[in-house]
Amino acid sequence: MSAELKQLRDRIDALDDRVLELINERARLAQTIGHLKNNGPIYRPEREAQVLRRLTGANAGPLPNSAVELLFREVMSACRALEQPLTVAYLGPEGTFSEAATVKQFGQSTQGMPVASIDEVFQAVDHGMAHYGVVPVENSTEGAINRTLDLLLSTPLNICGEVMLRVRQNLLRREGALEGIRVVYSHAQSLAQCHGWLNQHLPGAERISVASNAEAARLAAGQADAAAIAGEIAAQHYDLRVVAPEIEDDASNTTRFLVLGKDEAAPSGKDKTSLAVYARNKPGSLMALIEPFARLGVGLSKLESRPARSGTWEYVFFIDLEGHHRDAKVAEAMHQPAEHALSLKLLGSYPVAL
Repeated sequence: MSAELKQLRDRIDALDDRVLELINERARLAQTIGHLKNNGPIYRPEREAQVLRRLTGANAGPLPNSAVELLFREVMSACRALEQPLTVAYLGPEGTFSEAATVKQFGQSTQGMPVASIDEVFQAVDHGMAHYGVVPVENSTEGAINRTLDLLLSTPLNICGEVMLRVRQNLLRREGALEGIRVVYSHAQSLAQCHGWLNQHLPGAERISVASNAEAARLAAGQADAAAIAGEIAAQHYDLRVVAPEIEDDASNTTRFLVLGKDEAAPSGKDKTSLAVYARNKPGSLMALIEPFARLGVGLSKLESRPARSGTWEYVFFIDLEGHHRDAKVAEAMHQPAEHALSLKLLGSYPVAL
């Protein structure tokens, strides 16, 4: 080993010692803050969002912002676990994109709770079996997850965060080649997201929709002539090979997840508010709902309709708008549509995903 190389490695060792010392100092401060909160919420999405925005804004490299975010999410996750380990419910089994979104938002120092359905995620949080839940709400290719939207109408839970997960669909198999694949298992949304690739490369294979991508991987692990479309995390869980990576038809394929909890997120400085508005069944009702937002300069990022259960041809509109409901302008803009609607439900205000 050259003298210069040894010198550089010695400097890295000294920096590692200093980094470890500083991380533990941060952990001790976090513990002190936890005691001062007097049984308040351990997870503060608005505070964590502010920390990550500040650090990525100050990042001078060479580490990319994505790496800085990942590192500090794990630091905050470990510090949170010193106060109390969080349990987070998600659509299972292990190996789903929902698990990946949970880890992305809460870090590895969190107890994941895989459950069998989106309904059970809501129930686990509502009944106190989990502190938080993570559910998919829309995909950039296939649109809204209707079951999530329907459950948001009846739940007492708040949306307190969102996660944007770049979805990389992979063809997984026990064998290392495409030859001999008779059937492809996956969730219906994933099959649709890879429709073009399958038509081109596996036109004769039967496509079978199952409850989750992880279930697809489990089935493929037990059949020599089967493959699954799923994420890399599923390949690791079920000891499968990635035969073809990133086979989604849309290279920007992204799924948005919501974080559900019993506590409301405070303003972070860059927030989003979600509403459910039951419109009156009369001409001009939709215009009356959205006009105040435009007039008061409150931006809308989403407008989605679902049939209401209150009567034929009546609809509920899901609206995402810029800002926190405690912001004066947002509060005024929300008040005016309420006068023209059958009802308005605040689903939650939360930090915009990084």
